[in-house]
Amino acid sequence: MSDNISLTGIVGSEPRSVTTPEGLAITSFRLASSQRRFDRAQEKWVDGETNWYTVTTFRQLAANAAVSIKKGERVVVTGRLKVRDWEAGGKRGVNVDVEADALGHDLSWGTAAFSRGAGPATSDASASTSAPAASFPTEAELEAIVDGASAPAASTASASTASASTARASAVAVQAGEPETPF
Repeated sequence: MSDNISLTGIVGSEPRSVTTPEGLAITSFRLASSQRRFDRAQEKWVDGETNWYTVTTFRQLAANAAVSIKKGERVVVTGRLKVRDWEAGGKRGVNVDVEADALGHDLSWGTAAFSRGAGPATSDASASTSAPAASFPTEAELEAIVDGASAPAASTASASTASASTARASAVAVQAGEPETPF
């Protein structure tokens, strides 16, 4: 049985990426997760014990993680927890693994830029030339989408073009700014 878990921590090893002979992409790395607490006696923040996890990703998440995640970066991981006992050469231990469902940078510690992947490559050359190249919406179109209004469209634009423009809004790279203080 596996349990769902959400973790924050620091990537403790360079992500290792492999592709199986069947074409399955797998990326794994070690994650160090420590809790900090304020010690009133010392009047300073102190680190608690560090828990170590092996995080494994599959398929498209693995491909994206391989090019996005680096050792030393702070990340957030959600996935299925797997705890396994092992014994080898007279030694015993416990492996704590997480099969990730989602993975990303922890924006409490910095900023990130998101870019939507193109998806799996197609071997059909005609597929790439049959549709016109998609263009990103303008800043005014994005503001209109965020405000809930329909995007301003040119007089020659059809309804399908306007809906395609709205759909493309999710593909725009977003640069996160400094975190705002909620107070």
